[in-house]
Amino acid sequence: MTRTYYSPRGGLPDPRTRAHDRARFTTAYAVIPRGVMSDIVSSFVPGWTGSRVWILARPLSGFAETFAQYIVELMPGGRGDKPEPDPEAQAVLFVLRGTVDLIIDEETTYNLVPGSFAYIPPGLKWQLLNTHTDRTNLMWFRKRYEPVPGLEPPDLVIAHDDDVEPEPIRGTDNAWSTTRFVDPGDLRHDMHVNVVTFYPGATIPFAETHVMEHGIYILQGRGVYYLNEQWVEVQEGDFLWLRAFCPQACCATGTEPFRYLLYKDVNRHPKLSL
Repeated sequence: MTRTYYSPRGGLPDPRTRAHDRARFTTAYAVIPRGVMSDIVSSFVPGWTGSRVWILARPLSGFAETFAQYIVELMPGGRGDKPEPDPEAQAVLFVLRGTVDLIIDEETTYNLVPGSFAYIPPGLKWQLLNTHTDRTNLMWFRKRYEPVPGLEPPDLVIAHDDDVEPEPIRGTDNAWSTTRFVDPGDLRHDMHVNVVTFYPGATIPFAETHVMEHGIYILQGRGVYYLNEQWVEVQEGDFLWLRAFCPQACCATGTEPFRYLLYKDVNRHPKLSL
């Protein structure tokens, strides 16, 4: 299987383009098509230089409340010297394009390439630096860690999509699988970021309805996604944002694997007050 990872192109749409697109925002979900991620909706944030971000998701009362999700673009020489302003936050990074150096505690450097995954626990000092001659795009997930008495925070995890064996979903003849970068049984983790793969024609055969919130970024391919009684066409580069209990299913279309990066909150009791 050839793996590709779509990253934003930036720029501006042709001014003759119709304003109507597949973008949607409802009380249960949002769809941000890849064409929306243009220059005029990017942001600059403190702690980063030679960079910009597209903020795809943020805690929003009455919608998704556990996480923020960005696409970060680092130009050659761009860096994040103090990337995380919240000392309670943990991070997941997933590289879409280019290469970047992840520096931990100012002493250990990991060279991350497309398909690289990094889980960074709360309280660990980290930096990013693009020392190469091309831009780098990476996904950045932020979530405040929810400590549990008797459990230490998780360890740093560095992995790669090519090196983790996908786990097939039973009964699907390997047409649907999940690549898990951390042990799902490790209760120290309160968030998972996985890669889900469907071969053309594979489906989720029922409408999932569950407490986990989702951020879904389409890495490769095309599909149709069922979202709260509506079917929506999606393609690589699109982003889906689902609140808890939003019914969801999908079917892979096209001629190549349909793959997406999936965030969900896990392994904690629901809070009984807001």
